Amino acid sequence: IGQGITGLFARDRVSANDKAFVEEVIATTGQSLWLDAEEQLDVVTALSGSGPAYVFYFMEAMTLAGTEMGLSREQTHQLAVATFTGASALAQSSTDSPQVLRQRVTSKGGTTYAALTSMEASGVKAAFVQAMQAAQTRAAELGDEFGTPA
Repeated sequence: IGQGITGLFARDRVSANDKAFVEEVIATTGQSLWLDAEEQLDVVTALSGSGPAYVFYFMEAMTLAGTEMGLSREQTHQLAVATFTGASALAQSSTDSPQVLRQRVTSKGGTTYAALTSMEASGVKAAFVQAMQAAQTRAAELGDEFGTPA
């Protein structure tokens, strides 16, 4: 859908013209981001390469919760997709960090606060960070197994 993002790395001997050509090719799939070190490609894989599955995983959980609380699957799906779309659009258009944006939509003692407090108590954020580190480790392993020598 042209909304991807690709991490790019080039050794010093790659010319500016070659880099520009790569950017032009990648632009057909979305954005690109140049990295300072080849090893950072594994972080890109963990973050955005696997990222769509993380979003779908949260949508899946939201849909399950919504149906358990009485809405139809179609209603919860529509709400989950619209929520991610809107929040992503806000994050993209804002110069504020996700933390600041989250704080702005969280009223102390309100419903969002209750949900976030529950997630924090369950270790959701720590588990999510650990999961992404596992993805980074696996990306490095796959690179070692299938990559070409420098």
